[in-house]
Amino acid sequence: MSVNRRKFLEMTGAVAALGLSTKGLELIAKDSAHGNGNSSAIRWAMVIDLSKFMNNPQLTKKCVDACIKEHNIPKIENENHQIKWIWEEPYTHAFIEQENEKLPNAIKDMPVLLLCNHCDNPPCTDVCPTQATWRRDSDGVVMMDWHRCIGCRYCMAACPYGSRSFNWFDPRPDIDNMHADYPTRKKGVVEKCTFCDERLSRGQIPACVEVSEGAMIFGNLNEPLSPVRRTLANRFSLRRKPELGTHPEIYYIL
Repeated sequence: MSVNRRKFLEMTGAVAALGLSTKGLELIAKDSAHGNGNSSAIRWAMVIDLSKFMNNPQLTKKCVDACIKEHNIPKIENENHQIKWIWEEPYTHAFIEQENEKLPNAIKDMPVLLLCNHCDNPPCTDVCPTQATWRRDSDGVVMMDWHRCIGCRYCMAACPYGSRSFNWFDPRPDIDNMHADYPTRKKGVVEKCTFCDERLSRGQIPACVEVSEGAMIFGNLNEPLSPVRRTLANRFSLRRKPELGTHPEIYYIL
């Protein structure tokens, strides 16, 4: 659906009233173009092989560091203020619903990489008052526009996976080796993983997947011959809190 002159003027007025940037206006128009109600042929998803991370303790750090470098994520010592796009938790914390007292210790202590689940039914997008976060119709990626975020943190409260972080302070002083091609954030906004949307637009896979040595698989869930679909067809998989009806598109295999 194209944005006609009247619609464009309405959006321009909204931008002026809310003090939004030109970038915010571009994203409103882009989202309107996607909002045609049709299902896309693309649905990006990720499969994470937990056994490969268990057998290679350094691999987790490698994947996290790749994300930090790609997206100018600050390194903050205070755990209460850390910004996390992708991070590690033990299996028993990541899969609380899989409680099993007889679970082998090797599984209980297994490192699990966590990130935004890019849900098909994301509760975070429903509560945002400025539409600063939304699910793209084109490929299912749950996006963030930091220009439109007002820092209300409703999305953080709504996310059942703890996948969003809030900038309590200006993050820029804590960024090492700043990546000039990726925007930095500011104090008072929420941020999270976006499946490396900037890399997807260039035909590349997410940075964490690229360095994962095959432990993370990324692809089009709607394509029967994609690596993601082939893996899920042949391996038992888990998803975090599927009973909530969010339909997460991060899958874990053992």
